[in-house]
Amino acid sequence: MNEILSGAKKFSGRLSVPGDKSISHRALMFSAVARGTSVIRGLSGGRDVASTTGCLRSLGVEISAGEPDTVTVRGVGKNGLRRPVGELDAGNSGTTIRLLSGILAGQDFPTRISGDRYLCQRPMGRIIEPLERMGARISAQAGGKPPLTIDGGGLEGIRYSLPVASAQVKSCVLLAGLYARGRTTVAEKVASRDHTERLLSLFGVEVRKAGLEVSLEGGAELEAAEVRVPGDPSSAAFFAAAAAILSGGEVRIDNLCLNPTRAAFFEVLEKMGASVKRMNERSQAGEPVADLLVGSGKLTGCRVDGAILPSLIDEVPVLAVVASQAEGLTRICEASELRVKETDRLKAVHENLTRMGAVVRELPDGLEIEGPVRLKGARLESYGDHRIAMAFAVAALAAEGETLIEDAGCADISFPGFFPLLRELSGLAR
Repeated sequence: MNEILSGAKKFSGRLSVPGDKSISHRALMFSAVARGTSVIRGLSGGRDVASTTGCLRSLGVEISAGEPDTVTVRGVGKNGLRRPVGELDAGNSGTTIRLLSGILAGQDFPTRISGDRYLCQRPMGRIIEPLERMGARISAQAGGKPPLTIDGGGLEGIRYSLPVASAQVKSCVLLAGLYARGRTTVAEKVASRDHTERLLSLFGVEVRKAGLEVSLEGGAELEAAEVRVPGDPSSAAFFAAAAAILSGGEVRIDNLCLNPTRAAFFEVLEKMGASVKRMNERSQAGEPVADLLVGSGKLTGCRVDGAILPSLIDEVPVLAVVASQAEGLTRICEASELRVKETDRLKAVHENLTRMGAVVRELPDGLEIEGPVRLKGARLESYGDHRIAMAFAVAALAAEGETLIEDAGCADISFPGFFPLLRELSGLAR
């Protein structure tokens, strides 16, 4: 499905975004291998999370829908998963294949897991290496790409230092550690998302943190829990960005997860000159939550690199769009991780912004953007990547003329209903 958008004269309103995708994946997986029945409220309705649900059902877990965005999961216990009939399908979801591989590595049966054509181009070597060190036997296609065949069981705990900050790799190793003998420790150079550690504690697992190291003991059992998933900050970023770059823009985003490892985009937005206010701060599912009010301002370019990068890695595409409307140079560095996402996001952002007339340079590990530039409507590619599609929908609102985004339906991977909501807030008719 293609989408055509024109420049917007306003952007304002109040909204909620889908439940956090990262927390939703984890809540489903942890509930599946817990003892007892868990209830998850506010579950993300995106296709990625549906892929996790499908895989767990294939492994013998009963997951039933109740009220909107609410599911009940009848946990089978840590060792109650059954060998699936056929191949597990992770769809487009890197989180599904990477985290679930940690659990599958602990099973006493072999499993084959694959995904769509985009996922099967993503290298999985960073999870294969530590899982094999723990004792799993894994075969993959050339370059460590899916499908993966995982023959697990007999795992030993390890101490593993992450070469690159990655919450998915950290989580994969920790989940395998639940099935391993002894202690499993993951050491990071830079802090990545800590949803796994927070949520494991909610499910009754003792997780020890010391600086940038996190450890757990093998053999721990998970107990059923009730999880209320707050709104996804990565989904909210697109609406916050639109409010920041359109004159007079202002949006209120309710019930938003503002975990410190996820909220850096809003901090950078404020640093650049946008108005960002937190209201009604509270805790939910072990996560800090608040309502966020974001408004436009005179934006100035800045440098984004170092320890802050892992906390806004998914928001870099829309941050680049914001930078095109800011005064001066914005330099984004140490973001080479984006080359192995759903697509090469650095290349995709460079190509699309260039088509719109922005002044942008692609670096080996990032981007340089000079602004402000009046963007021009253009025909753009999403590359099947939901974050590219949504980022350039925001760019289209700030552009002169019409912009066509090819395969924009991929936004449903994380945010069903994104385009109707964007049109409503910008006053654009379908």
